[in-house]
Amino acid sequence: QVQLVESGGGLVQAGGSLRLSCVVSRVFTYIFRINAMGWYRQAPGKQRELVAGITTGGTTNYADSVKGRFTISRDNAKNTVYLQMNSLTPEDTAVYYCNRNSGQNWNWGQGTQVTVSS
Repeated sequence: QVQLVESGGGLVQAGGSLRLSCVVSRVFTYIFRINAMGWYRQAPGKQRELVAGITTGGTTNYADSVKGRFTISRDNAKNTVYLQMNSLTPEDTAVYYCNRNSGQNWNWGQGTQVTVSS
């Protein structure tokens, strides 16, 4: 069963940066490589939303709320997807998850908490 392990979250002041990592394990590298991936977030009392996606070919897309501030990337050799987050605001506070961005989601990991103080 595919396992998703997110890390890199923490407490940061507004304007700061964080880099999140997500390792996809218990899956062959080619399975990771052929799947579009995404970073999602869920703030308290809100639905989970997709904030950034990356295709198998490396094309990226972003939610309007993070465009220009967040950058998603992937390392297929390491079965890892990253999210570089800059110019963070309190509105970015949420639990961040990764998952594939096409077809049925894999089982969700525990996520990583990002808290931005004003």
